[in-house]
Parts: sequence; C-alpha cells; structure tokens
Amino acid sequence: MNMQALMQQAQKMQRDITKKKEELNKKEFTGSSEMVDVVFNGDKQLKSVKIKVDIENDDKEVLEDMITIAVNDAMSQIDKETEKVLGAYGNQLGGLF
Repeated sequence: MNMQALMQQAQKMQRDITKKKEELNKKEFTGSSEMVDVVFNGDKQLKSVKIKVDIENDDKEVLEDMITIAVNDAMSQIDKETEKVLGAYGNQLGGLF
C-alpha cells in the first residue's frame, strides 16, 4: 500500500469517526432511579432533571442519592453507546477511544 492510499484511508476513517461522534452527541440518554430521571446528551451534558416525588415528603439525603444513581446510570449508557459506536475505530487505532 502506498503512502497516498494510506493517507486517504486515514482521512476517510477520520470523517467516519467525526460523523459517528456527531450522531452520538445528538442522542439522549435517560438515567433513572426510583425518585429521579435525568437526561443527558451523548456529549455528557445534563439536559434535564425530573423529580418524580413530592420533595416535601422525602428525605433530602435520599433524594440526593437517587439523583446520583440516575446520573451514573445515564453516564454508563453513554459510555456503552460510545464504545458500541466508536469502539471498532479504537481497536484499529490501538485503543485510542
């Protein structure tokens, strides 16, 4: 394989990765716990928090724990989807992703 063909292949891979990352960033991921739903985009930016219970009747510390669980759930989903969508490229590039 000559250098020009290698460069073209690398450029195509870069375009593919950029396109996949843009698609991933547009997706929304909802993390849930018993009391809270959180929504993140694929770029791990928090979009919304929804408290499912009347806060006056629940302990603040429990609610904080539920938010943490929901956030971690959404982050885990994003990481799994990122690996699914971009993992093949990382394997080709020695684990870059």
